[in-house]
Amino acid sequence: MTLQTDTHTAATPSERPTVVRIGGRIGARIDGVRLGPDLPVGAVTAVRAALLAHKVIFFRGQGHLDDESQLGFARLLGEPTAAHPTVRGSTAHILPIDSERSQANSWHTDVTFVDRIPAASILRAVHLPPYGGTTTWANTVSAYEALPLPLKNLADQLWAVHTNSYDYAADAEVISEQLEQRLAPYREEFRSLEFETEHPVVRVHPETGERALLLGHFVREFVGLNTKESHALFHLLQDRVIRLENTVRWSWEPGDVAIWDNRATQHYAVADYDDHHRLLHRITLAGDIPVGIDGARSIIRNGDAAHFSTL
Repeated sequence: MTLQTDTHTAATPSERPTVVRIGGRIGARIDGVRLGPDLPVGAVTAVRAALLAHKVIFFRGQGHLDDESQLGFARLLGEPTAAHPTVRGSTAHILPIDSERSQANSWHTDVTFVDRIPAASILRAVHLPPYGGTTTWANTVSAYEALPLPLKNLADQLWAVHTNSYDYAADAEVISEQLEQRLAPYREEFRSLEFETEHPVVRVHPETGERALLLGHFVREFVGLNTKESHALFHLLQDRVIRLENTVRWSWEPGDVAIWDNRATQHYAVADYDDHHRLLHRITLAGDIPVGIDGARSIIRNGDAAHFSTL
């Protein structure tokens, strides 16, 4: 997917959204735009440019959107994927992020266990809890740039195995038996097709040329290292990604939409809303196979994601 700005298209004043920066390293709010399949070309160009620059962008007051118009807008930015490689969606392209089925309260980049990692995600608030339920994003480009030179040199050479056979209990807090039983069917569905892919730990962004750390909770191990070594090294690098100054946290309101560059971010949905219901609808846009700094592309170990996304 290409999110580059079309420099040959001039926006009229009414088509120029206002970009309000909300974080030093990541995040901007976009005002003055009504999202939908009829969004003017100039505004689409501005949205694309803001996404590449700020990694995650937010829109208030988009309560007019439904599944159909969210999908129509998504198609202005790229090609929608299937809802998920293993989990059923509410439609062919929309994945419900539903607290009744799952609570992904851990740091991750979407769907890194396949070779063709999505380029971007578009998330729309449908039903929000009365409190809590915020989402935090981290900039994996600035995390790499801030590494000390010895760690950069190490990361540049590393490859990691990503898999959807993820141990949900590894980093999670203790949850009730009732909640564990409620979430179990989703977790089984999530693992119903097994995927394993080797990715470079440092990928080159296909549009900006920036270098980003490709980590998150789907990493099982580093190629050539044992479990103990992998665990220690993962946390050394992952902790750099999620430093607070490298993040932005969004408090959802009805009608909100968030779009993030999945090639340059991780995110974490905070499960702090007790037993209240939280529902958002996500559409992902087709991406490409990550490329390391030496030009080598990711390697499939197990699983074929052709049904999920084209290349």
